[in-house]
Amino acid sequence: MPRSTVARINLDALRQNYRLACDRAGSAQSMAVVKADGYGHGIAQVAKALADDAPRYAVACLEEALAIRSAELRQPVVMLQGVHAGADLDVCRQNGFEPVIHGRHQLEWLGQAEARPPFWLKVNSGMNRLGFRPEELNDVMARLEAMGARSGLLGFMTHFACADDVDSPMTARQTASFEQGTAPWAGLMRSVANSAAHFHPGQSLFDWSRPGIMLYGGSPMVGKTGPELGLKPVMSLEAPLITTRTVRAGESVGYGGGWVADRDTLMGMVAVGYGDGYPRHAGTDTPAAVNGQRIRLIGRVSMDMLAVDLSNAPGAREGDLVELWGPTVGVDEVATCAGTISYELLTGITSRVPREYR
Repeated sequence: MPRSTVARINLDALRQNYRLACDRAGSAQSMAVVKADGYGHGIAQVAKALADDAPRYAVACLEEALAIRSAELRQPVVMLQGVHAGADLDVCRQNGFEPVIHGRHQLEWLGQAEARPPFWLKVNSGMNRLGFRPEELNDVMARLEAMGARSGLLGFMTHFACADDVDSPMTARQTASFEQGTAPWAGLMRSVANSAAHFHPGQSLFDWSRPGIMLYGGSPMVGKTGPELGLKPVMSLEAPLITTRTVRAGESVGYGGGWVADRDTLMGMVAVGYGDGYPRHAGTDTPAAVNGQRIRLIGRVSMDMLAVDLSNAPGAREGDLVELWGPTVGVDEVATCAGTISYELLTGITSRVPREYR
C-alpha cells in the first residue's frame, strides 16, 4: 500500500481565483497562465478546470502548449518565450499557438517561414530580460512590413520587474515607456499585467492581463499572503505521521543535531521531505498543522521525512495527516520561513507526490 502523502488540488478554489483576477482586471480580459505544469498543479487538469472561463491560455514553451492541445482544449495559447527553432513556427500555425517574438533571431525565422502563425511582440520596458526596446519598434515594424508579416501581429506585451512592491516607482516608469512606445499602433492589443499588477490601485491593465501565481492562491505581493488578498489556497500538501515519540530534555533530532529539546517533547515524524519537493531550508518553527491544530517543524528536513513538535496536538497519532501547507497553513508562510517564494514551492513538488483533484 503506498504512503498517503498527497497534493490535494481544489479546482473550485482555482476557478474562484481566476474570477477574482477577471474582476480586478476590469475591462481587460485575462489569459490564464498555466506554465510550469500549471505551477505544479497539473497543466491539463488546471486548463480543463478553467476551460469555460478562460478565453486564452499562456505558457512558456512549445511542449506546454502541446500539452494543452493533448487535453483537447482549443483556446488560443500564447507562448511567452516564443519559439526556440524556426521550424516550430509551422507547429504553432497548425495548432493555434501565438508565439511572442522577443529577439532578432526570431524575426529572421519569421521572415523565412512559408506560413506564419499569429504572434505578439515583446517590448523591453525595463525588465531587461527579453524584448525590443521601445525605440527599436519602428525598425521592427518596418521589417515586418517588408517581409509581409505585419498582418499577423496581434499586439504587444511587456513584463513588470517590481510590481510586487506597490511603493516602487518602476512599474509606473515601465507602463509609461510601454504606452509611449506602442502608441503609434493603437489598434493592436496590449498586455502588461502579471498577477501583482492586479493589486495596484489605478494601474492600467490595457487589453489582456496575465494572472499566474494568484490563480493558485499564492501571493504576488511583498508583505501580503494569498488569503489577505482574497485568494483561496488551491494545493494542500499532506503527509502522514509515521511515528511519534517523546524526545527527552537534552536530546536532539535528525541530521546535525541542530535542534535540542529544552524539555521532554512529544515529537512526530512525517513522511515528506525534500525528495518530494518540500524545501530543505524550512527550519525549526516553520508552521504545519495536524487535526486542525498548528504545530511546528523541528530540526533539519531530510530527503524523505521531517520532524514536528506535537506539543500543541498531543492527541495526534500515527496515520494522522499533517498539512504542510493548505487552508490552515498558507504556502506563503512556509515560503517565508524557507527564504523563498510560493512560486518555487508549488512548482517544486516532485512527481512521486500524487495529485488528487476535487
